[in-house]
Amino acid sequence: MTEHFEFQSIGRVHSPYKEKFAIPRQPGLVSAAKGHIELLGDCNREEILRGIEGFSHVWLSFVFHQAIKEDWKPMVRPPRLGGNKKVGVFASRSPFRPNPIGLSVVKLEGVKQRSHNGQANQWQLHFSGGDLLDGTPILDIKPYIPYADALPEACGGFAETAPDQSTHVEFSPELAATLQAAELKHAGFAELIQQVLSQQPEPAYHKASERDYGVQLYDYNVRWRRIDSHLMVFEISPI
Repeated sequence: MTEHFEFQSIGRVHSPYKEKFAIPRQPGLVSAAKGHIELLGDCNREEILRGIEGFSHVWLSFVFHQAIKEDWKPMVRPPRLGGNKKVGVFASRSPFRPNPIGLSVVKLEGVKQRSHNGQANQWQLHFSGGDLLDGTPILDIKPYIPYADALPEACGGFAETAPDQSTHVEFSPELAATLQAAELKHAGFAELIQQVLSQQPEPAYHKASERDYGVQLYDYNVRWRRIDSHLMVFEISPI
């Protein structure tokens, strides 16, 4: 007998990632990515967060809201395997699942209360190292418990080791003024770009080419191309 459940989101993510392309494939890989969760409805209250600042990291349960309309399949091609080998969807972290629910651990940066319409009534949970699209609905927040959640003897299957992040990222000298202005709006913006692009977000079968790529981070379009063994950022334009 099929069971159906209905959940309400308890918060909404605000992050630098405005599109799915170039989002890190796992949390924690881009520490420069800062974001926050805006608590909603009955969960927008101080007491629901009381005690959470005693933890360094939290688990976020969320919905892959931009994958809901796309059909899921029992087998997928993980990027970690070059996009050529299939595994079962339950052996992957693909967003295209029978139920599009994700789970990420992020570093807790603090709890803040913001003013809205002259009243300090908006509670926010700030984090770093997230891999969540801007606007992602949050279903639940739980503390990360080191003795139970960190299992050094665990086997990682085809993702046993962290991905290679040695790709060198350079900025065109002509971008110096634009990058400086962007840093005033978003502290650490250059580091964010470097960390995101070092994940080599372009499809594996494109890596030998010199085609141009682009991604929106915060309110800027960032464009780059691969030149030999490094990536060159040649355009940063405000939206």
